[in-house]
Amino acid sequence: MSEDSIIIRGRRELNGEVRISSSKNAAVALIPATVLASDIVTLYDVPRISDIIALRELLGELNIHLTRDGDSLIVDPRDIQNTVLESDAVGRLRASYYFMGALLGRYKKVKMKMPGGCDLGPRPINLHLKGFRALGAEITYEEGFYTLEAPELKGTDIYLDFASVGATINIMMAAVFAKGRTIIENAAKEPEIIDLSTMLNKMGAQIRGAGTSVITIDGVERLGGCHHEIIPDRIEAGTYIIIGAACAGHIKVTNVIPKHLEALLMKLEEMGVKMEVGVDCVDIYKSDELKAVDAKTLTFPGLATDLQQPLTALMTKAVGVSHIRDTIYPERFKHCDQLNRMGAAIEVYNGSSTINGPTPLFGEKVRATDLRGGASLVVAALMAKGETVISDAYHIFRGYDSIREKLRGLGADID
Repeated sequence: MSEDSIIIRGRRELNGEVRISSSKNAAVALIPATVLASDIVTLYDVPRISDIIALRELLGELNIHLTRDGDSLIVDPRDIQNTVLESDAVGRLRASYYFMGALLGRYKKVKMKMPGGCDLGPRPINLHLKGFRALGAEITYEEGFYTLEAPELKGTDIYLDFASVGATINIMMAAVFAKGRTIIENAAKEPEIIDLSTMLNKMGAQIRGAGTSVITIDGVERLGGCHHEIIPDRIEAGTYIIIGAACAGHIKVTNVIPKHLEALLMKLEEMGVKMEVGVDCVDIYKSDELKAVDAKTLTFPGLATDLQQPLTALMTKAVGVSHIRDTIYPERFKHCDQLNRMGAAIEVYNGSSTINGPTPLFGEKVRATDLRGGASLVVAALMAKGETVISDAYHIFRGYDSIREKLRGLGADID
């Protein structure tokens, strides 16, 4: 069996405690942001996932020196060189586009390949480019490479047609050295944006309003180093809470910020999941019968699109007909075909799915089509009778730190 497969023998009651790692979605923005520093940045509790490996490759191309000390990453950008980013790591990682904003902000010029990542349907970066142009950059695209260049970046008002997390973060990084004041309106409000703002302000930036729809950035001339601890991963936390709802006797999920998960927790409560929410943990208990619900993904503080796919797997256990609509990525339903191979009864149409339940799941050979789709198959495999083999598991390792070890710690039978 390939090392790129996960084998799970399901129908085991899970018990115990699992500690959530730091945020993948925050880390993939914070690490490119170290390009803006003139001194050493130390990041604490950096997750051990393959996306971080790709980011480290890209920092190495820029002649940035890295040291891994346990769970910490020490980034020394003092010998940085602004070279063309063209390695395979760019194509493997959607978040490589954050180097556009960071390098444009620091050097007023960047050239790099088109970013890659999971295939979730159309994921244009037009809002990112709109923001860069508003700050004064000229942009060309030729033979698979973007070139962004500006004699000078000048602060301005930028309105985002959609509250895009990626565009908000990229514009923030490009604007920290712009002359004058930049105001981003209809900015995304996700916790990862607040975390980035916190780190940049520690480095000397002047950013206000992160976590609201209006972010103000007053340009500075220099950013120094800092020490920064990354926030817990709300998507990993949500996934393990869903696993608890599916299979738990009693699971305690720790290192959680419940405020970041309110939409999911309310939906699970509506389904009949037995939970106790603490200050920094969630206890999930065995729930004998779950009820069908309707759900819709939204920008924060709504239900995260990254939790839509794991939640779909849980809905196969609910009594009745559930509906889920993804307003962020309407084509994010490739996992449904794989779940149907395992005995689910899911119909997909126009950015929505209908899940008829309960349907007992059985082990099967399935394929992870993307990161969170892979997580949905893990949830399903833990519920299923018999052995499930999930191929292309590299997608899962992109975002879930030590997932095999953590599940084994809860009593899962997993190879």
